[in-house]
Order: sequence, then C-alpha cells, then structure tokens
Amino acid sequence: MSGVVAALLAARFILGRADLTMVLNGALAGLVAITAEPLTPSPLAAMMIGAVGGVIAVFSVLGLDRLSIDDPVGAISVHGTVGFWGLLAVPVTNSDAPFSSQLIGAGVIFGFGFVASIATWAIIRAAGGLRVTEEDEYRGIDVAECGLETYPEFTSGTK
Repeated sequence: MSGVVAALLAARFILGRADLTMVLNGALAGLVAITAEPLTPSPLAAMMIGAVGGVIAVFSVLGLDRLSIDDPVGAISVHGTVGFWGLLAVPVTNSDAPFSSQLIGAGVIFGFGFVASIATWAIIRAAGGLRVTEEDEYRGIDVAECGLETYPEFTSGTK
C-alpha cells in the first residue's frame, strides 16, 4: 500500500496529475522492494522500503522514457531498478546480510539475466527471426496472426 501512495504522490508532484500506470507500477514496486527480505523489517520499515520503491519506480519509468528505452509496461523499472533497491535495503534491517554480499548478488543476477537473454534472443533469431514481414507490420500483427483488427477505430478499415 505504501508503494501505491508514494507513487501517486510522486507522479502528482512530477507530472501534475495522478497517473494510473504509475500507481499500478507503484503497487508492484512496493511488493518487489520488500520481497528481497520480508522477514526482518518491522511493519514500519517494510512500509518505508515499499514507499521508496514506489517513488523509484516513477523516476525510473520517466528516466527510461527520456533515454528512449522501450519499456512499455515498466517491467525494467519495477523489477530491475526497484529490485536492485530491495537488495540494497536488506542490510538496513538484517545485520547478517552485508552490503557487499548484496552488491555481489545483484551483479550475479544481472550477469545471468544478460547472458541468458542474449542466448535466448540468438536462438530465436536463428530459429526464425525476430521480425514479421514488412507487409504484416504495416497491416498490423493482430490481422496477420489473429485474423482481426484489435483497434479498428484506428485503421482505415481495409485488410
């Protein structure tokens, strides 16, 4: 809940309006932030960790947009950026978790994710490619693969 409220307030302050996508990402961000160590924080500390996660998610989404990094649903922001925050917050409430171990863990997670992603994309590219034909791209992949227009109000009506 604290991630929701913090993201709502941050979006309102930065954008001048309440933004539903930021609020929803704030809800997820609060959960992601506290998931790294849910056992040792007090309820107040858990709320603060979640609230910081909600604010970080808003700034991360806006920052990635400014950098023209394609993240249409905020997955990098919520799971990557806020997940990193959650790892760094563990030593705050758990004295058995040194900060250096958290950084090493984050590096290992990033390294594995990077290598696994590169390998997966290479296999997909070799197996059949990552792009649809230019004609299917122009008509819309919904028509090419599903046989119908998902948003007919935005098209000319021809197939």
